[in-house]
Amino acid sequence: MDTCNYTLGSIRLLNRRLVWVICALSICFIIYLYKEDATLTEVTPEGNKPVITSISVIPTEDEEEQNLLDDIIQDEFNNDILTDQPANTFLFTQYPPPVSLVPKDEKSAERQQLIIDAFRHAWKGYSKDAFGKDEYRPLSHSGQNWAPGGVGLMIIDSLDTLLLMNLTDEYHQSRAWIANELDFNKEQDVNVFETTIRVLGGLLSAYHLSNNDALYLKKAVDLADRLLGAFQTESGIPYSGVVLSTGQPTSHGPSSTAEATTIQLEFKYLSHLTKDMKYWIAAERVMDRMNEVSTKTPAVEGLVPIYINPEDGEFASKEIRLGSRGDSYYEYLLKQYLQTDKTELIYRERYDHAVAGIKKHLIQKSHPNEYTFISEIRDSAHPDVIHPKMDHLVCFMGGSFVLGVTEGASIHELDPLDDQDAEDLYLGEEITRTCYEMYNFTVTGLASEIVYFNINKESGPDASDMNIQQFDRHNLLRPETIESLFLLWRMTGDEKYREWGWNIFESFEKYCKLPDGGYSALKDVTAIPPTKDDRMDTFFLAETLKYLYLLFSPDDLIPLENYVLNTEAHPLPVFTPN
Repeated sequence: MDTCNYTLGSIRLLNRRLVWVICALSICFIIYLYKEDATLTEVTPEGNKPVITSISVIPTEDEEEQNLLDDIIQDEFNNDILTDQPANTFLFTQYPPPVSLVPKDEKSAERQQLIIDAFRHAWKGYSKDAFGKDEYRPLSHSGQNWAPGGVGLMIIDSLDTLLLMNLTDEYHQSRAWIANELDFNKEQDVNVFETTIRVLGGLLSAYHLSNNDALYLKKAVDLADRLLGAFQTESGIPYSGVVLSTGQPTSHGPSSTAEATTIQLEFKYLSHLTKDMKYWIAAERVMDRMNEVSTKTPAVEGLVPIYINPEDGEFASKEIRLGSRGDSYYEYLLKQYLQTDKTELIYRERYDHAVAGIKKHLIQKSHPNEYTFISEIRDSAHPDVIHPKMDHLVCFMGGSFVLGVTEGASIHELDPLDDQDAEDLYLGEEITRTCYEMYNFTVTGLASEIVYFNINKESGPDASDMNIQQFDRHNLLRPETIESLFLLWRMTGDEKYREWGWNIFESFEKYCKLPDGGYSALKDVTAIPPTKDDRMDTFFLAETLKYLYLLFSPDDLIPLENYVLNTEAHPLPVFTPN
């Protein structure tokens, strides 16, 4: 950024708006004097991080005038600042700031731009056919909502990608919808986990990256307060759903273990911002209960079953896997430790315990090519009987293994690794290689949702290591392999991870891109031409294309030692708990 230009621009802005600002502040001060119950939001420096001393939860009727004025002032301020900024400034704020958004080498810069173009193409279809809808159906040029009027699912999940890609027009379009249309007061039950990781996580990330735009924090607090009703259980384990308008919990049977234990990054960061500990306490009660039950059967050496009962807090199954309903429990053990600047050692210890269990019970080799994969246990009473199935969802674990070794630093900056770290680095690299081979295995170059591995040691050299069953042949544009490629590139610097990511991107472009905008999932990756599916999930914009963009961006964009990405790829800053 040109400091002189920025300073002159700021002076011009102040001169033009001086009278307006004085008038606006005078009105605010008068209203404040007559509203003793109004909430004061004070932002003070804590290093580079904002501190919110207090914030109201749900606006009362006599606060509506103040809130409306706040919104008008915020909108005008944003419009003025963004209009008058020099052309080379960033749409987002990051600590520490990146030097440039564009890589120095021409090849990476060209690839990065093509990924941005792909995002804009996907956004073009959505904004033309279904803007404001929660989900997008690109083949039928339509959308649908989780609740009447929508909860901002697609828009909010994409918000920080828009910021990081510096897509100004699309960002302003989205912010205006959030300011003018988004209302969480819906008489509709929603999934607590999905709403937390996509919507709450997206709002919190946008709040940080937008240099603390108050709109996003207000919406985040409003949403989180509505979600808290699901946590009102004796065990602390939340119900799977909640009615947004009332906070009344809803249940469709036992809660997914992964879902109950993958709200912690978001709720803890919200407590850090607001200084209101109720979010932290709700999240921590879940983990306290998990710590109690993970040390006894049917858990196995740090590995936990995939269902848990919110009424009594006991596991409700004996099945153990790192795919659906189990995956992000393990992911968030490590990330909770990293998020709070490595101050909560208990989560590092729990993660290490789980990793030891994974290595002892789940790591397997296929034949004849000896691909490393993570198997499943169908009955924890018999942990030695493994099921050689691996979901694509498990592919996050390659990056997680290496993140556990370096904690975000480059592997080249570390002291020589001890035996455990060296083994974890090897496993991370090998699992990521296996996940990439899941793409190479198909004629489309795109992985199926699930793969079964050949564990027959007597297999001949021409035997296949993988098998895809009929109902598992679809591809939903998932991000997990790209996520691990990004993490391994950042932490090892090995160029092959960029090349693998590029190959996958080219397959998306060849088989999933639609001529009028949008991308479609595929029903069968084993056939040419593949049959398209009428869906483009929000995670394609929030995660898949974001990780591809970061893969080809400079390393100081979202540095891994300063940021933790939630399970929906929303970057949240590392902080030290007060």
